Amino acid sequence: MIVFDLQCEPLGHRFEGWFASSEDFSGQQQRGLVCCPHCGSAQVIKAPMAPAVPRKGNQRAEPVQPMAAGKLPPEAVEMLGKLAQVQAEALKQSRWVGDRFADVSREMHYGEREHETVHGQATLQEARELLEEGVPVLPLPLPVAPPDKLN
Repeated sequence: MIVFDLQCEPLGHRFEGWFASSEDFSGQQQRGLVCCPHCGSAQVIKAPMAPAVPRKGNQRAEPVQPMAAGKLPPEAVEMLGKLAQVQAEALKQSRWVGDRFADVSREMHYGEREHETVHGQATLQEARELLEEGVPVLPLPLPVAPPDKLN
């Protein structure tokens, strides 16, 4: 997968797009499948990107000072708490399918089973394959323990 910074021509909105390759982007663009999420324009171009220039071997980055254990800023603690609440509410409306997540998601996408909201486990490779097939999946922002592992 490759990430491009994109920009719509009429209004200059900038956004990201993930593609299998540069050719995949070009093909989707020619077919009018790449649209600005802000205004809906199909006149989308690759925005200029800063090149990734690696450091020389004899240059070291400044060391990052770790935060003291358990010392998150209060805003971060509040944000994580709210995120956990939102995720917990969403999972109440979802069914755990465990390591069959990729298979179940694919079956629903291709109409082989009834659509429902599910969550489970998938390998990174399985998730990539689902996305390449156009199966709509998203990772959960916070880890989830399988129901049989909860006390």
